[in-house]
Amino acid sequence: MKEFNLVNVKLTKYCFFTGKGGVGKTSLSSSLAVNLADSGKKVLLLSTDPASNLQDIFKTEISNKPEPVKEVPNLFVLNIDPEKAAAEYRKSVLAMYKGLLPEAALVNMEEQLSGSCTTEIAAFNEFTTVLTNEKINTEFDYIIFDTAPTGHTLRMLELPAAWDGYIEQTGGNASCLGQLSGLVEKKQLYENSVSTLKDKNKTTMFLVTRPQKLPIDELLRTSHELKELNINNQTVIFNYVLKEFVKGDKLSESFYNAQHEIMNKLPSEFQKFTCYLSYLKPYNIVGIDNIRNLLKNETADKTSLDNYKTVDDLVKRLIKENKKIVFTMGKGGVGKSTIAADIAVKLSEQGKKVHLTTTDPAAHVKFLAKSNKNLRISEINAKVEIERYKAQIIAEASKTLTKESLDYIKEDLMSPCTEEIAVFKAFADIIASAGEEIVVIDTAPTGHTLLLLDTTQSYAREAARASRHEETNITKLLPRLRDKNFTEIIIVTLAEATPYFESMRLKADLKRAEITCDTFVINSTMAGIETKDKILQQRAAAEKEWINKIAKEISNVYVVNYKF
Repeated sequence: MKEFNLVNVKLTKYCFFTGKGGVGKTSLSSSLAVNLADSGKKVLLLSTDPASNLQDIFKTEISNKPEPVKEVPNLFVLNIDPEKAAAEYRKSVLAMYKGLLPEAALVNMEEQLSGSCTTEIAAFNEFTTVLTNEKINTEFDYIIFDTAPTGHTLRMLELPAAWDGYIEQTGGNASCLGQLSGLVEKKQLYENSVSTLKDKNKTTMFLVTRPQKLPIDELLRTSHELKELNINNQTVIFNYVLKEFVKGDKLSESFYNAQHEIMNKLPSEFQKFTCYLSYLKPYNIVGIDNIRNLLKNETADKTSLDNYKTVDDLVKRLIKENKKIVFTMGKGGVGKSTIAADIAVKLSEQGKKVHLTTTDPAAHVKFLAKSNKNLRISEINAKVEIERYKAQIIAEASKTLTKESLDYIKEDLMSPCTEEIAVFKAFADIIASAGEEIVVIDTAPTGHTLLLLDTTQSYAREAARASRHEETNITKLLPRLRDKNFTEIIIVTLAEATPYFESMRLKADLKRAEITCDTFVINSTMAGIETKDKILQQRAAAEKEWINKIAKEISNVYVVNYKF
């Protein structure tokens, strides 16, 4: 594989960088933008990342209009705040239905419009304006997007009933389709935007990952989602790759070998990609010089680190406090499955009966832990649960609805939110079994899902769709999750800017559902590890800022070192 730089990469006018939180897409997109501008090209760098730190990276005020970067002639940056865009969008949608729908339906609609679906659609709405703006497209040689729309967002835009006033006909009870209710007049604009995304002569999708199994699996899922939408113009960047190791240094050699073993045994799907390497840098990507050097080779200095608690300390506390349910939550690629498996194994080694389960479609936990006399492992198969859930709803709806109404229900069930709700029901059954066993769950439902099902209108709809057994379990679920004496919520994150901001949003999301989370596990950190490798020393030092930031804001913080 070649190194990712201007010499090796053939670029299109539109470059989208996508990937899970913490893989480095903001750093790479920013460095590409700066280096292109340095070469004399006029560049617009646009971020739709709600955790965007472009302002910190460029050390300049950034708005929702193209702003010049003083230190880099030809470079302009624009930052779309998805949260603000979502709030404005939510307000405009609700205004259309005031006086037309009952107050209870409006309350339910507002909650439906408070989740990640709405944020994604609002962000897409904003950057579509840039993508189709003739003046902007004529003015700039390259337009680089930090954070591309997800397959989830694009699939929503392709559901035809969303453009037919569906929300009026269903009394405000649509799921994903309801997110699109205020965008009917822009249907053609969106179709043109999606068409541009699919055009390989205009657009390149850079899929950014780390040379680790879980982020690579996440990348493949993203790739498959995009391919299902005929977006095949995909290029892969492996970021944070250690270029060479220090002989005689155990950490440096282990780190290098672990990465390159994975790179040498990539799944066959990678043969279809053009792949590039971006090497690990010893410094935070902040400031113009560091941004430039990301596509080059530079170093920095070492600073000391403090000592922090470990997962062993966390397990001791869980036992002492007699917790019965343990969740690991967080964005893809941060290591939720690894931490869940580690906790479950350690609890079982202490003589506790443990049930480790996952809603991860890749079911990584079965590779990370082995069953023993105290530990059993299961998985929730999302595909099976979705089909069961759809069949159940259609059977119930068929008893009372007209054919036309039933067709709307069937299309509603095609939306991405259906999987979340279907898995939620299976998840409720497992939680109901907690008591004699400690249940450790890898990947829990979001705070938005829990709050949505807790609203009167939504709960009534879902309860009507469910069997009485499931309804009882759902009724018991939220009180158990909200009971701090019974349940431990653990957010897994990384010691970097984007994962930090994403994890804090998740904490706020849970708080809205009246679920408290005071425990963060900072995964894959160099903190406290002895090494003579200057790059790894300096990476550890750069992590300190984020570890201490989390420690000051959260009562229980546990740091996990890299394991090989």
